[in-house]
Amino acid sequence: MLTPAEMACPYCGERIELLLDASAGAQCYIEDCQVCCRPITVQVTVDVDGEPHASVSAENDA
Repeated sequence: MLTPAEMACPYCGERIELLLDASAGAQCYIEDCQVCCRPITVQVTVDVDGEPHASVSAENDA
């Protein structure tokens, strides 16, 4: 099951929607911003209830 999450792009500041997959557990991956197309590092953690939470940073800030 994918969980939608709204985040602000660390480059352009626009709100983007990410789909988080809790079944994969904690993960870190690169996804391009849907607005400015720059690479964003997405860090996903899963809490004890199985809910995913994400934080984003610029590719070189991770």
